[in-house]
Amino acid sequence: MSDTGTDSPTTPTPTPATPAERAAPPPHPGRTLALTSAATAVALMTYTAPLVTLPDTAAALHTPLSAQAWLINGTPLGLAALLLVAGSLADDYGRRRLFVSGTLALGITTLLGAFASTTWLFTLARIAQGAASAALLASSLGLLVHAFPTPAGRLRATGVWGAFVSGGIAVGPVLVGAIPDWRLAYGVLGAAALVVAGLGARALSESRSPRPGRPDLAGALTFGPALVALVAALTLGRDGWLRAPVGLLLGAAVLLGALFVVVERRAATPMIDLSLLRRPLFLASSAGGLFTGLSVIGLFSFLPTVLQRALGLSPMDTALLSLVWAGLAFAVALQARRFAHRVSPRHQLAVGFALHGIGVLTMLGAVGAVGAGSWARLLPGLVVAGVGSGLLNAALPLLAVESVPAARAAMGSGAQQTFRYIGSCAGVALTIAIATSADGPGAGTDVALWVSAGLAVVAAALVGTLRERH
Repeated sequence: MSDTGTDSPTTPTPTPATPAERAAPPPHPGRTLALTSAATAVALMTYTAPLVTLPDTAAALHTPLSAQAWLINGTPLGLAALLLVAGSLADDYGRRRLFVSGTLALGITTLLGAFASTTWLFTLARIAQGAASAALLASSLGLLVHAFPTPAGRLRATGVWGAFVSGGIAVGPVLVGAIPDWRLAYGVLGAAALVVAGLGARALSESRSPRPGRPDLAGALTFGPALVALVAALTLGRDGWLRAPVGLLLGAAVLLGALFVVVERRAATPMIDLSLLRRPLFLASSAGGLFTGLSVIGLFSFLPTVLQRALGLSPMDTALLSLVWAGLAFAVALQARRFAHRVSPRHQLAVGFALHGIGVLTMLGAVGAVGAGSWARLLPGLVVAGVGSGLLNAALPLLAVESVPAARAAMGSGAQQTFRYIGSCAGVALTIAIATSADGPGAGTDVALWVSAGLAVVAAALVGTLRERH
């Protein structure tokens, strides 16, 4: 493949239509894009809700500081564990079926979270929200590839979908911050998900790319628990990496991961084709997702809590400040398709990571300055980092579907997003550990900013060197 302009898309692999698909009406591109984008926005709004409600939620549930990472990391745990499984199931058994089921489950589990009375009940609800979000997120891109079969259409659709990832992150904290009670906020988000599920059941057409052979149950039964063990270890590690539970969980993750590789090598229809790991674009997509979670999501998931606790900002003030970053990310992702013909998704990722690194470095010392009333010190960094995040959110979904055969688009999306949410779990745990370990919130936040910038530089160099060769 050539590396000039956009990275060359993978040639679609035709698959015979099933009788159900032949009887189903053709997909309506506009409705498909609108519903998948709306569901994605609701999923991200649910994901980001604890960013501004964490202090109130922790107080209501009597959650100690050592356990508060679970209130944030519950959803990415469910996402990381099931995204790849969900993507494979969507391709084989029906993307519409999995999308509607996932969106419906997201609504129900979010409503259950609103009634949680203890930390662990709320955490279990958040994990279930993540599992439901995995189903709808992984199937969304598969539905879009089916509805937009041409490269130009796919570029537009993935750009809009990526923008709504940023849009959900932007609107979620503002919506939740505007609602006086965190339980009511979860009720509103749950109801929104149920509405989208109902509309999706009526308006979407089914699509799938079935493969001969039995489903890869052994792969699912080894991969999911491996990621659960890994994410749990990363979350518990902030209280001490040398503790026995952390070591046991890490050992279980390594053992199950190795077993998963053995299973996939022998499976007739593997959940993920391991030969994809030899393709530079697939590696760039996976690395981009991983470092987006580590560097970007990890930092911005905990920064609102720092601003509230250290600076006394209200949830709404914090949400509006975060809106500068996330709103710009939405606008940039929506417009990124205009120059995608000249700049490849891989290069967009490199530039996006570089801008994030520059942006967070300009925020060094800002927490102390805000304490003195100069909160405007944060704005330049939020602007630059927001532009970088917009480029990341536009490039990642396009690279995810172009780095795999078109028939496995949902699997490609699931793989990239799996790495993204593994990274976010590690990033959140790392950021919390760093920000709370130093003397004073200002010093701890500055160290966390340096780490985030360093990870972004590594990511920019890595994805910049992964190019397809003839």
